[in-house]
Amino acid sequence: MIELLFKEFRKRFRNDAPQLFFCPGRVNLIGEHIDYNGGQVMPCAISKGTYLAIAKNTDKKIRFSSFDFPDKAELQIQTSYSKTGKQWFNYPLGVLDYLIRNGNELSGLDMLFAGDLPVGAGLSSSASIEVLTIYALDELFGYNRSKTEMALAAKKVENDFIGVSCGIMDQFAVAMGQKNKAILLNCDTLKYEYIPFETKGYSLVIINTNKQRALSESKYNERFAECGAVLKSLKKELQIEKLCDIDPGAFEKYKHLTGSEVLVKRARHVITENERVAKASSALKSGNISMFGSLMFDSHQSLKEWYEVSGIELDTIVEFARSYNECIGARMTGAGFGGCAIALVQKEYVNDFEEKLISFYKSRIGYEASVFISGAEDGVRSLKV
Repeated sequence: MIELLFKEFRKRFRNDAPQLFFCPGRVNLIGEHIDYNGGQVMPCAISKGTYLAIAKNTDKKIRFSSFDFPDKAELQIQTSYSKTGKQWFNYPLGVLDYLIRNGNELSGLDMLFAGDLPVGAGLSSSASIEVLTIYALDELFGYNRSKTEMALAAKKVENDFIGVSCGIMDQFAVAMGQKNKAILLNCDTLKYEYIPFETKGYSLVIINTNKQRALSESKYNERFAECGAVLKSLKKELQIEKLCDIDPGAFEKYKHLTGSEVLVKRARHVITENERVAKASSALKSGNISMFGSLMFDSHQSLKEWYEVSGIELDTIVEFARSYNECIGARMTGAGFGGCAIALVQKEYVNDFEEKLISFYKSRIGYEASVFISGAEDGVRSLKV
């Protein structure tokens, strides 16, 4: 990919001196839909991601181009930018807008993106592009932001420019990932620790439903608003700042304040999922991979029944995984509404698992799922040409 990207950059921009960068996608091992509720999550960066070849130009123009999409853009340097339709380049454009509005100098830029992350699959392709762009521009112009600051900036781009009410998890994971480590992240305080992701003869299998979803057009923002409504109702009698400040027992005592069975279900998922993350952390630290797998299954059931963000595609994958003896855990990962699931499968059975899962899935859904293997990998970084 690196050599191909370098050659294509020279062809498109007649510029022989690009710098190359890479930012991975991520999976969330457990802790779904609690990042914007002040809870703990446990993501890791993965092997697939987004590449960028970039160089300054003397034309005082910003040029976006991609291997993966036909849309291109050529813009003058301005004091601000606005989102343009649904084009892919809104993500790096939002980063430029953020940097300029915050007083950072820019010159003309030629930018060529490429990636092997499936778009709309819940593996954080948008966060990958955003953090990648910030990191590359920081390297080129010497803004001296830390990776944590880059993640926070990328989140602001996603919230304010793209219009998705996401939490910090995706941007943090792709910026801060470390090889063979999961990140236990408190999304409220940004306190984090790296936990060895030792799977003891099991592989982390990522299964793409091949049903795309767009967060800004899904019920993601609706769930965000529902959690806000629960929090507001609970604050009438409880001194809490975030939903994850309350434990499951206390919530059951005060759930009547919500006045809605739907809101009770939403909050119950968030609060119990936050507790599952703590148990999952303990399981990994003690080497109890079977316990970790069991918590994955529990997490999916909660997302299906209480948060209602799964769907027939993801449920079909987890149903098969439960029936496969050599799989010890599986769950949807990401926001849901399609996208991907993950599973822990004994390494010597991965090929058999893949073959049988694809057949089972196609018989139920009508088209095939896609499967690949990834460990926990490093976050955003420079590449040598």
